[in-house]
Amino acid sequence: MPYLITMLLAALTDLILKSGIEEMPDQSFPRTVTGTREKLQIRKVHNAGFPMGVLKERPEVVRLLPLAASSALLMRFSLLLPRKGRILSKLGMSLTLGGSVSNLFDRFFRGYVVDYLFVDAKGLNKIVFNLGDLCIALGGALTAAGAGGRKSR
Repeated sequence: MPYLITMLLAALTDLILKSGIEEMPDQSFPRTVTGTREKLQIRKVHNAGFPMGVLKERPEVVRLLPLAASSALLMRFSLLLPRKGRILSKLGMSLTLGGSVSNLFDRFFRGYVVDYLFVDAKGLNKIVFNLGDLCIALGGALTAAGAGGRKSR
C-alpha cells in the first residue's frame, strides 16, 4: 500500500504543480527561486516531444512509446508488489510510474508535457524538466539499485 500511495502522490503533486504553472500568464516567467543564488528557476515550457523536443513531429510515437513502456513497468510492478522484500525496487517503480502517469496525462490530454524546472548548472543549462521527470530518474536509479541479487527487507 505505501508504494501505491507513493505513486499517487508523485503523480498528483506534479499534476497540481503543472496546473498552477499553466494558469499563470506566460509573462510571469522565468521566476527565480529565492535562496538558490539564482541557480533554480521556474519556467513554463510546453514540450510536445521527448526530452529536449526530440520527435515532436511524431506525436503518435511520443504518446504510444511511453504508454507501452509504462504498461510494461506496471505489469512488472504488479507482479513484484505482493512479494516480500525488494523495497528499493518497489519504491523505484512506484516513483517511476508516478512520474510517467503525470507525463502521460499531459501527453494525452494537453498534447504536450508541461516542464517548469530549470537549473543553471554546467551541462544542464538547456534542460527544462518537471517533478515527474525527476521521479522517473530517481525511480530508475532506485530500481536499478534494488535489482541486485539480494532482497532488501
